[in-house]
Amino acid sequence: MHEQDEAAAPAGIEPAGGAVSNPEPRAGGVAGLVRRHPTAWSIAAGALVFALLGTGALFAGSAAGSPGPAPVAVSTPSAAAPVAHRPAPSAIPAASKLRSCSVAELAADSRLASFQAQVVSAASGEVLFDRGGAIPSRAASVLKVLTSAAALSVLGPGYRATTTVVKGVEPGSVVLVGGGDITLSRTPSGDESVYAGAAHLDDLAGQVRAAWNADPSNPPLTALILDASLFGGDEWQPSWNRKELSDGYMPPITALQTDGDRDNPYKNTSARSDDPIGRAGGAFAEALGGGVSVQRGTAPAGAAQLGAVSSQPVSTLIQQSLIVSDNAIAEMLARLVAVKLGTGNSFDALQTAIIGGLQPYGIDTSGIVVADGSGLSDDNAVPPSYLTRFFIKVNAREGDLGIIFDGLPIAGETGSLSYSDRFTGDSSVADGSVFAKTGWIDTGYTLAGIVHAQDGTVLTFAVYALGDVSDDAKTAIDAITAGFYRCGDNLSNN
Repeated sequence: MHEQDEAAAPAGIEPAGGAVSNPEPRAGGVAGLVRRHPTAWSIAAGALVFALLGTGALFAGSAAGSPGPAPVAVSTPSAAAPVAHRPAPSAIPAASKLRSCSVAELAADSRLASFQAQVVSAASGEVLFDRGGAIPSRAASVLKVLTSAAALSVLGPGYRATTTVVKGVEPGSVVLVGGGDITLSRTPSGDESVYAGAAHLDDLAGQVRAAWNADPSNPPLTALILDASLFGGDEWQPSWNRKELSDGYMPPITALQTDGDRDNPYKNTSARSDDPIGRAGGAFAEALGGGVSVQRGTAPAGAAQLGAVSSQPVSTLIQQSLIVSDNAIAEMLARLVAVKLGTGNSFDALQTAIIGGLQPYGIDTSGIVVADGSGLSDDNAVPPSYLTRFFIKVNAREGDLGIIFDGLPIAGETGSLSYSDRFTGDSSVADGSVFAKTGWIDTGYTLAGIVHAQDGTVLTFAVYALGDVSDDAKTAIDAITAGFYRCGDNLSNN
């Protein structure tokens, strides 16, 4: 039976089975009804009180402006009790990923000496691993990446450095004008030097002879003047160790030279001379057929041009420089950037020029110091954090930066990361998956670039091993880079 059925039996109806025994006398009016049916009236009275209380609470809630349901009971039904508003919950922060793949043991390798590094997720920009990543330090040849980026933004990928020959002031004289092309070759045309596709002196000499002989009024060719004035200041950066010349890694920086001034134009590492301008002039005089005097000077303004040859475009020069870490091309590009921007034509102009060339990429250049274009100087400084941010753009091939990506050595496959002492042993797991620029100077080894990790994550990274280091620092750098490859997005900063 339902509760409402029990409570609603009508008054005066006898229970089934017989009459009511000893009935109480009936009272008249409401009082009589209450005495005759006390249970029903108690229930009715309770319901009335409940309704009155609820109505009072409703009015109280309405008076207070409460948007929610009214309280069931109040201490004083006739008084409007204030209702406290519950504060809205604050936003719950997103949980950060708990990463558990540690490279701490690899980072503690003593061969890394003074160790700095940063690793970033290329997709999210999140820093996954950091050890002194904001500290500007010498980056060695990794600096060539910044020089290349500045050349792309200032010169453009299609720019070519042009060497010309014009008539001299004196009858019978011509002027060989260096255009900053250090790849110009003295090897015979069709015979490739270390710089594939380079312009050749014999081609230029052939143009000059043809143009000279085409004018019957010209006297015999008797004098060659060498103009290298496009570049100025010191030819050797004061902080460079002079042994780099004899060891075959760096020439004096002049606007006129051939084959990066190598003794052997077919070898990347070959001793350089103290006089690249003189060597280039001698080779050109010989290509002209000999019998001419050679001296230094400058071209007269407005002189008639007799011939011209041009370098490979900047896009090709960058890749030739990065793949084997060619110092001469990097210095050539840096100096041409300075000349184009009008900051000067010496080493002193490079700080302003390279930083200016990096501005279009929109990354904070604070702390970057540029003493040269190649990274050979200990005075250069680049924070690893700049490189990780920059390589995100390289990986995305923003603008012309795909040219840099395509010039990066690949672990175990190309360039300076394919040598027999790179990514060996356990580190070979990352072969084909690390695209990075190597760096080596007497006081440090560096590596920076892009990792296509084992789990499919793309990482950008920079690793510096600085100070009292030996050649085995490369092995330690490769090992921790392979660690980044294995960890991927699970890389822990602990």
